[in-house]
Amino acid sequence: MTTPLTLTASRRPDGTSVLTAVGEIDMSNCLSLAAALDDAPGPLVLDLSDVEYLDSAGLSVLFPHAERLELIAGPLLEPVLTISGLTDLTTHH
Repeated sequence: MTTPLTLTASRRPDGTSVLTAVGEIDMSNCLSLAAALDDAPGPLVLDLSDVEYLDSAGLSVLFPHAERLELIAGPLLEPVLTISGLTDLTTHH
């Protein structure tokens, strides 16, 4: 069974790609996130502020894109992103 995850792609007025995730990211749906990250060109804002859960499978698809990511995350995910070291590799808010 796939965990609910909604991914919405958009652009900022300056043309920067934005990917907004809502739900949970785990091994059942991380390939959808990976495909969306692969499809987004150039620098990318990844809004995780409405993500309630992120496991190691979800984290593993973020690392290959770390150089071009600007992460937006709420207090629930901040410890996971920090402990994983992802916040050292990305811009984050």
